[in-house]
Amino acid sequence: MNSATTLTGTALVTGATAGIGRAVALGLAARGAEVVAHGRDLDRGARLVEEITAHGGRARFVAADLTDAKEVARLAAEAGEVEILVNNAGIYEFTSTPDTDTDSFDRQFAVNTRAPFLLVGALAPAMAARGHGSIINITSSAATSPAPVGGAYGASKAGIEALTRSWATEFGTQGVRINGVSPGPVRTAGTTAMLGENVEMLGQANVRGRVGEPEEIAEIVLFLAGPASSYINGTVISATGGERSSLPG
Repeated sequence: MNSATTLTGTALVTGATAGIGRAVALGLAARGAEVVAHGRDLDRGARLVEEITAHGGRARFVAADLTDAKEVARLAAEAGEVEILVNNAGIYEFTSTPDTDTDSFDRQFAVNTRAPFLLVGALAPAMAARGHGSIINITSSAATSPAPVGGAYGASKAGIEALTRSWATEFGTQGVRINGVSPGPVRTAGTTAMLGENVEMLGQANVRGRVGEPEEIAEIVLFLAGPASSYINGTVISATGGERSSLPG
């Protein structure tokens, strides 16, 4: 492991017990960071911590309901002093506008947009005071690719992309970098449960001709978290396999 890939300090990862978040947590721990893994499932959290520590890493689990602003504040307090924040937790409900009720709309914005906003507000000032820190927001291609369903989800992710660029100007002069990763379809337990075989069909729409794997997205997050990306700030990296409609020819 060279200096470009070695990480120090504490990293808070939301939604760390499955999918992209789990891959990110494992990768951060493998590179030397102490991981504060957030989730809602105590058993999955315990298994993740056990796996990390079995490989010589350091981790602890904090459960919190991100739809509750007080729970988000508690999560920030229990995480303590962090150098890396990965806002990964997200929920999606692919319904039409008439079929999206108020509770669904509020729930998606609470987890996908408000929780990151509150965590950055709670943790970024201390990063700025120390003169360093990295925040990575997991967005979605739904933020920029319109679809006939899932408008609330896409809007919640568009909001976090706008915040990513705003925070980069707010905290960037104080040594804190804020970037995002916008994945296309990724094979996770959640997407498979919701879409079934359609997950693979979605992959056929991109130039790579397949869906992404959580580890592929995690590698981008690890790059943005570390010193190799020290000149990148306010950028959202698209990881979609190459959208056919965006390419010439």
